[in-house]
Amino acid sequence: MACSAPDPRPLAGLRVLDFSTLLPGPLATLILAEAGAEVVKIERPGTGDEMRLFPPQMPGGSAVFALLNRGKRSLCLDLKAPETRERLLPLLAGADVLVEQFRPGVMARLGLGYEALSALNPGLIYCSITGYGQTGPNAQKAAHDINWMAESGLLSLVADGDGAPVLPPALVGDIGGGAYPAVINILLALQVRARSGRGCHLDVSMQDGLWTFAYAALAEGFGTGRFPAASELLTHGGSPRYRIYRTADGRYLAAAPLEDRFWREFCAIVEVAETAGGTEIAARIASRDSAEWQRRFAGRDVCCSLVASIEEATRDPHFAARAVFAHRLRHGAAELPALPVPVDPGFRAPPGLLDSPALAEDRADQAVVPWQAPRTIPG
Repeated sequence: MACSAPDPRPLAGLRVLDFSTLLPGPLATLILAEAGAEVVKIERPGTGDEMRLFPPQMPGGSAVFALLNRGKRSLCLDLKAPETRERLLPLLAGADVLVEQFRPGVMARLGLGYEALSALNPGLIYCSITGYGQTGPNAQKAAHDINWMAESGLLSLVADGDGAPVLPPALVGDIGGGAYPAVINILLALQVRARSGRGCHLDVSMQDGLWTFAYAALAEGFGTGRFPAASELLTHGGSPRYRIYRTADGRYLAAAPLEDRFWREFCAIVEVAETAGGTEIAARIASRDSAEWQRRFAGRDVCCSLVASIEEATRDPHFAARAVFAHRLRHGAAELPALPVPVDPGFRAPPGLLDSPALAEDRADQAVVPWQAPRTIPG
């Protein structure tokens, strides 16, 4: 049964200042906005968030920017200008949450560090998202998602036929190590503030967050004393029960019959012995086209799926039935489906159309008007 309340959005009335750019911080504040928070995006004058320049461009600007910033407001300020901090003071005093992803020390040099702002607003939850965290030898090092995955060992766990690491299909560090942990810890901090009245400084390291994804490799290494080599783990290529197989017509079958009951059914359909290895199974899958395998696997418990393109997946009746793309956004003259976010429908407004923010120049006075003292989110 879906959650329900007079206002279903649990973060309605929460005020968030978003100093972040690109993906991790904007995705985190998008999730907060979808749950009801009022998010004001602080952008540099002229160009704004670098994501506004990313392809593809549509009539209102970047589609990627639009997806990540639906329902937010924009405020342009030169953070290096001496008068900026004074103009920001009413917003800072009335904010519940601040999200930033500069390198450690940058916000403090601008007069916007946690120590200064917590003196102004003791209830402020100040979330810093960085690649390596606020402390440690690499704290000031420049890097992107693939660098954090390389240095944490994750890239070593799956290799192609030549033994080279495989380029991941998702920005795991930005999203799984940055945006999602930021949201989780902001919500935890709100619970603590409800009891203590005090805010805190959250140190979200995207590289630290990647270790959760290495749970199987850590269990192997810590538990046996021998860490796994590439494509050796059960779900990383080490078993024929969890592989991607090519079909006769050049499509691919994602097979995951891990449990014995699924494996027995799978082997019966593929017509191989239960002791068959990956090479034999690959040959059998390659002997039939994708339509034949779809027919054979239909309605059977085998945990097998054809690899769909993103375009095919967006047209899947299952996602339509679950209204995954029911929310929409408007960006300039263009309208498109909103980015799906992991917020229960019972905690969101009904599906509707929201704008992504145009670049708002020099509007600090307008942003101040509806803001009041920070409110306490009930525990």
